[in-house]
Amino acid sequence: QVQLVESGGGLVQAGGSLRLSCAASGRTFSSCAMGWFRQAPGKEREFVAAINWSSSATRYADSVKGRFTISRDNAKNTVYLEMNSLKPEDTAVYYCAADPKLRIIASMRREDYDYWGQGTQVSVSS
Repeated sequence: QVQLVESGGGLVQAGGSLRLSCAASGRTFSSCAMGWFRQAPGKEREFVAAINWSSSATRYADSVKGRFTISRDNAKNTVYLEMNSLKPEDTAVYYCAADPKLRIIASMRREDYDYWGQGTQVSVSS
């Protein structure tokens, strides 16, 4: 089991920045691929970014590429999502997820992630 707790969400103006954190506890965090997903009202949960266990490979949705950066600190059991140049369309609940299967490349599929946090709200005003 992996328990995940997100933090860092809030209300920000367009063009602003936020840094989300996801603290993990339970089984070995360092062997998990980690992902960030988001869900806007009335929409399906969508992939945002992912990082493999060693931080050697990251993946991003096209909509956030160049603006968001995912990173992790295995010593602190924490994964981060740095969000810059935020847009109103980035407004959503952001979820952290863990995939315990040792992968060279982290997955972009929701179905591959076994553990999820409760989510943190990000609201971007225009």
